[in-house]
Amino acid sequence: MRLSTAIALGKATATLSRRLHRGGGTTMPGRVARAVEPRVLPLLSRRLRYGSVIVAGTNGKTTTARLLAHIMEALGRVPVHNRAGANLAAGIASALVEHADLFGRPSGDVGIFEVDEATVPRVVPHLAPRVMIFTNLFRDQLDRYGEIDHIAGLWRATGETLRPDGVVVANGDDPLVYDAVRGLPGRLVTFGIEDERHALPAVEHTAEARYCYRCGTPFAYTWTYFGHMGRYRCPTCGTGRPPIDLAARDVALAGPDGATFTLAPSGGGQTARITTVLPGLYNVYNVLAASAAALEMGAPIDRVARALASFAPAFGRAERVIVGGAELRMLLSKNPAGFNEVLRTVLSGGPLPVVLIAINDNIADGRDVSWLWDVEFEMLAGRVAHVVVTGLRAEDIALRLRYAGMADGAIEVQRDYEPALRAALARAAGRPLFVLPTYTAMLALREVLQRWGAVGRFWEH
Repeated sequence: MRLSTAIALGKATATLSRRLHRGGGTTMPGRVARAVEPRVLPLLSRRLRYGSVIVAGTNGKTTTARLLAHIMEALGRVPVHNRAGANLAAGIASALVEHADLFGRPSGDVGIFEVDEATVPRVVPHLAPRVMIFTNLFRDQLDRYGEIDHIAGLWRATGETLRPDGVVVANGDDPLVYDAVRGLPGRLVTFGIEDERHALPAVEHTAEARYCYRCGTPFAYTWTYFGHMGRYRCPTCGTGRPPIDLAARDVALAGPDGATFTLAPSGGGQTARITTVLPGLYNVYNVLAASAAALEMGAPIDRVARALASFAPAFGRAERVIVGGAELRMLLSKNPAGFNEVLRTVLSGGPLPVVLIAINDNIADGRDVSWLWDVEFEMLAGRVAHVVVTGLRAEDIALRLRYAGMADGAIEVQRDYEPALRAALARAAGRPLFVLPTYTAMLALREVLQRWGAVGRFWEH
């Protein structure tokens, strides 16, 4: 009776929230349901036939979770998924309530939940996930999360509550991730890139893992792809990159238009050529993570490849929007390592007439914007003719661009989102317009596009 009441009130809250235009009903229904029945997460999640998968990490959670859900749908399974990215316990509860009837019977058969990296130890005991995916660890929103060592410690702490027959899918190219999860119960499956043609000439300024976590000796990197991702080894104690169970080989990047690569399991198993519209090496990692989890859940590799070829990006994550006959591409950019990769991807197609950058400092973005000085905006100088900046911290990013070598006349400050979009679209002159926003700025820009009739509401995407 209590569970039925919790579900009914949660569903009513979602309906009321949407009718009153107070949001998408992606968080509050879960709060209401948990207030009535605190056990709503385990009671509903453990009724899913194929169990649950969680996706955690600094970057790529939403895209990786959506990729995996898309693959599962192609296999005929029905995911229960927090698609809108509400990744705290209340958001996960909201998704479960939405996909259950009043008797607690789920309408889906597999849970796929994006989980805030600091929330992992709070939800894992309730969800008892069959598979856990760990994408990466970068410095992000220090005012909310603290240093990345704190997040790594939280992940290690989940070991006490994990099921011993579970699978841990981890980024083997990230020394911080590997160290945090290598001791967790269950079977460890690693993924990584094996293509030195895309290596950088030196370790980036944004690299977090410069020293061995066991003895403190500087890591020796054979190559890095971005940040601290790559092939690493400690010359003193021998700690290094683990053997890779699922690799991306022969990677061909098509700039902002996507990538192709060979998906290659270790041990000489069947391979598949992957084609994705998701751009950049950072998205190759997302595809690898989702593919590794899908294979562990019984998906044939050829079916995985076919599903990936038909995947459309999530809202704000390389999303393409047609506005008045012009194409707008929105790429979420929320921390130095991710922003640098987005800049490389955007600029790989050649010089651009204009780029729109939108920076906010709301709670969901992180209140401290000093991270802007760690982004290599110098890449824009001489390659982008004009930059329109907007958002709550428009002046901050304008100043940073001036120090990066952009001329005063090449920087246009528009505090309001709609004039900024109009100005940037006008300067794009028929070329694709790249929009690089932080999280809440992305939502605000999509609200403008929604008023223009170019996109739907983000929770319906």
